[in-house]
Amino acid sequence: MGVAPESFITEIVEKDLREGRYEALRTRFPPEPNGYLHIGHARSIVLNFGLALDFGGECNLRFDDTNPETEKEEYARAIEEDVRWLGFTPTRVLYASDYFEQMYECALTLIREGKAYVDDLSEEEMSALRAEGKPSPYRERSVEENLDLFQRMAQGEFPTGSRVLRAKIDPAHPNFKLRDPVLYRIVHAPHYHAGDRWVIYPMYDFAHPLEDFIEGITHSLCTLEFENNRAIYDWVIENLKGKCGLPEAPRPYQYEFARLDLTYTVLSKRKLIKLVEGGYVSGWDDPRLPTLRALRRRGVRPEAIRTFIHKTGVSRHEARVEMELLEEVIRDDLNPLAPRVLGVLDPLEVVLTNYEGEEWIEAPYWPRDIPKEGSRLLPFSDRIYIERSDFSLDPPKGWKRFAPGQRVRLRHAYVMELVEVVEEGGEVKLLKARILPETLGQNPADGVRPKGVIHWVSARHALPAEFRLYNRLFLREDPEEGGDFLTNLNPRALEVKRGYVEPSVAKDPKDTRYQLERLGYFWQDPVDSRPDRLVFNRIVPLKEGYRT
Repeated sequence: MGVAPESFITEIVEKDLREGRYEALRTRFPPEPNGYLHIGHARSIVLNFGLALDFGGECNLRFDDTNPETEKEEYARAIEEDVRWLGFTPTRVLYASDYFEQMYECALTLIREGKAYVDDLSEEEMSALRAEGKPSPYRERSVEENLDLFQRMAQGEFPTGSRVLRAKIDPAHPNFKLRDPVLYRIVHAPHYHAGDRWVIYPMYDFAHPLEDFIEGITHSLCTLEFENNRAIYDWVIENLKGKCGLPEAPRPYQYEFARLDLTYTVLSKRKLIKLVEGGYVSGWDDPRLPTLRALRRRGVRPEAIRTFIHKTGVSRHEARVEMELLEEVIRDDLNPLAPRVLGVLDPLEVVLTNYEGEEWIEAPYWPRDIPKEGSRLLPFSDRIYIERSDFSLDPPKGWKRFAPGQRVRLRHAYVMELVEVVEEGGEVKLLKARILPETLGQNPADGVRPKGVIHWVSARHALPAEFRLYNRLFLREDPEEGGDFLTNLNPRALEVKRGYVEPSVAKDPKDTRYQLERLGYFWQDPVDSRPDRLVFNRIVPLKEGYRT
């Protein structure tokens, strides 16, 4: 398997290199530094960087930073960190804002050739005329007047939003994108990277093809919503190649692929901002979110995300991917590397009436189907905690856990049977039970047939811990079904439990991923967990029905 997922784009690259259209492949990942990356961006990252690795080419990380009002250094640094965390090293880290001088010269070139003009219309007036396919009354300004006005725009003479530079293409073109699109606008705001040098900023449709051309990009890969933008991409390149410091050839070409969409979540930056700024989540790294920072904090490994991108593939077909597939990939990634340990999330105390003292039982970390060695000593005492949901006073038919008259095996330890139930206020407060001493390590002992196996921890040795159970963020597959997506938020997207975990975890590296038997995959929260206050995030639950 290549680093990049197999796709129609791979075939295009192979053909272009084989036929000598380009000497070498050069791609780029061009995020706007106006927010944090989410798992949808991972498809573009894996595709662009993976193609470069597969074909011995280069891939730049380029910040498409042409909007000073929304972009921050904080976002740029977080994006670069996420790209490297996913396992990719950019050939270069570049900024569109470093090309502003050359872009300005290119704009002057278009004006001198009568292919661009300064427009004084308001945004509303311009939109109305474009919708009707009618020209602006300022479209026929002279070259001299346009040069003078544009240079004065750059010098800061006019207020924000008062004038724009537009391409002079066709006000009634069938492709709306070519109806004299805006190339530059006035914004009196400092730029996080370029400082106070500029008060005019290029629009995406002008800047993006120039950035690609300047960097020698061969294949400019973007998602399908930019398909109609390809016409202006080509117009800019064809009208400026060989001018304003640009080469004649080879030129880049744009190719589009379907974006990644997932059930039970949102991947719109606008909606994610609303969730964060509205306080519906605790921040951009809240493990309920689909941002890469959130998935990282939750405990998902970059290897799982890369595998997920390969499984979903890259095509031109828009489709929403089932969240179950992502969860399955994460489980498959963790299964062979997460040691099995014991923890109890909702503890019910059990006093063993026929057991005194304590002992340490050697328990393997790995099940028989994983060819790994390793074990730890598991403390056992006369007081243990079991999961409250593993006991029933009135069990349903087919119950395979603890109940009156129904024995169970304590994982790695003894078979146990009930002696007495202590209730308080109608609630089970405590269980008294006895072990069958001859059943330690046997599976099962002669004549002893427990109904099932349950997990436990020694109440005298276990470490108290907070367990954060992360569930799906929304109640519906399509969060926007029925109206405002916020009305479909899952009130149980985060459940906090206070329980116990076996003491062996105290000696492990903090970033160890575990399978808490019958509960799911967990790791210590990298922000909040401390040796004196353990906090575990559930990375992903076990498959449905597995815990029984």
